[in-house]
Amino acid sequence: QNAALDDLKSIAEKSNPVLKFYDPLELSSTTIWGNSNDETIAFLRHSEIKHGRVAMAAFVGYIVQSNGIHWPFPIDFDGTPYPYAAGSPPEQWDALSDAAKWQIILFVGFLEWFSEAAGTHYMRGGVPGAFPKFSDHKVIPHPVPFNLFDPFGFSSGKSAEAKEKGLIKELNNGRLAMIGILGFISEQRVEGSVPLLKGLVSHYDGETMAPFG
Repeated sequence: QNAALDDLKSIAEKSNPVLKFYDPLELSSTTIWGNSNDETIAFLRHSEIKHGRVAMAAFVGYIVQSNGIHWPFPIDFDGTPYPYAAGSPPEQWDALSDAAKWQIILFVGFLEWFSEAAGTHYMRGGVPGAFPKFSDHKVIPHPVPFNLFDPFGFSSGKSAEAKEKGLIKELNNGRLAMIGILGFISEQRVEGSVPLLKGLVSHYDGETMAPFG
């Protein structure tokens, strides 16, 4: 009996009662890097949740930046303002200094390292999608007042049923957000590629896969 596959099918049916479990590439029956099938499924589930969370942040950030919303204080010690006047979100990124870009990339890298190094790994009995609490581990040499996930403890008192429903909502929202942010970027690079967005987002001549130009 494959418990990981059973869980995967159960989540699939709850997240999309019409399509239910759909795996045309048969990823749920494969193994990667010498791991078991259960461990491979855990890796794939964790990857989807993580990509969904990043996409949700990117989608909301894209809309916020597109509307010129930004912090009122300077972005640098020399008084440089946020590059909201540079144009679309990709153009605003291009207008950032390399130092600012490195700060963002290194911070994200730290979060990735911490999620892999702290707690029980999701491929070794941990929970896919669970981000370790900063307060539970000593790998950070100084106190951290808030955890990345649920910093104010709003979900700590929720029942297991409520948390399960929340996971399904997060999965579906993440899947939509992945489609959404890719739609924005695709229409910016290839006009007309996303008909619904034609005329709503500006053309971008830069390279979206080259963070430093």
